[in-house]
Amino acid sequence: MIYLFVFIVFVGLVAYAFYLMKPKAIKQFPKHWHKLLLDNVLFYKKLSAKNQAVFRQRMLLFLSEVNIDAVNTTIEDIDKVLLASSAIIPVFGFKEWSYNNLSGIIVYPDKFNADLQFSNQDKDKKILGMVGTGRFDKQMILSQKAIRHAFLNKTDKHNTPIHEFVHLLDKMDGDTDGIPEYFLGKAYIQPWLTLMHKEMEAINNDQSDIRKYGGTSQAEFFAVASEYFFERPKLFKQKHPELFNMLSMCFQQSKAVKN
Repeated sequence: MIYLFVFIVFVGLVAYAFYLMKPKAIKQFPKHWHKLLLDNVLFYKKLSAKNQAVFRQRMLLFLSEVNIDAVNTTIEDIDKVLLASSAIIPVFGFKEWSYNNLSGIIVYPDKFNADLQFSNQDKDKKILGMVGTGRFDKQMILSQKAIRHAFLNKTDKHNTPIHEFVHLLDKMDGDTDGIPEYFLGKAYIQPWLTLMHKEMEAINNDQSDIRKYGGTSQAEFFAVASEYFFERPKLFKQKHPELFNMLSMCFQQSKAVKN
C-alpha cells in the first residue's frame, strides 16, 4: 500500500513539473505588440490587414507550444515578438503548422561556443544560433543580440533566427541535408540539387552575392539562401530568379501573401 502511495505522489510531482515547464498560453494578443511588429518586422508590415490578423494568431499559437528560457539575460516583449515572427515567416504559406521537432528555445545574451559556453573566459565564441542535438534535441539556442539584430537592419540579407527555423524545416524529412524533400516533393529534388550545387560553386569562386557561409554545405546553403529570400525578396528574385521560384514553391509564399 505504501508503495502505491509513493508511486501516486511521484506521478503527481512529475505531472506538476511538466505543468510548470509547459509554456503559458497568451490568451489575448497584447495591443502594443502590433506596433512592435509594424516597427520591426517588414514581412508583417507588408501583409494585408486580414493576413496580419492571421499572423498574430499564429504567433500566439507558437508561443503557447514552445517554451522560451533565458540564460543570464531577460526575455522582453520584443524578443517574444521577434522569435515568434521568425518561426511564422517561413511557414506562413501553410495554413496549419506546428513545429513538432521543437519544444524549447534557450536565449543566451550573445555569441557562444560549441560547448554552449558564453562567458568572457570561454574561447571560440562564434556561434549566434544552433539547433540542438543529443540531450538538447528539440531545443534551439539563440543569441539575444542576434535575434534583435536580425530585424534591425532591413537592407541586409541575414536573419539568424529564420536561418535556424529553416534548419528545423530541412529536418522534417529526417535529415538536415539542405534538400527540402518534405516541401518540394521528389520530382523537384534533382532540379533543386542542380541549382544548389551551381550556386555553391559560384559562392566558393566569389561569383555570388549569397554570403560565403552558404558555400560550406548543402544544409547551410538552404538556410542562408532562405535568409536572403525572406529578407530581400525583390533583390533575390532579380539576382537569382530560378532559386527564387524554387524557394517560392517550397515555402508557398506567393499564395500566402495574396490570400
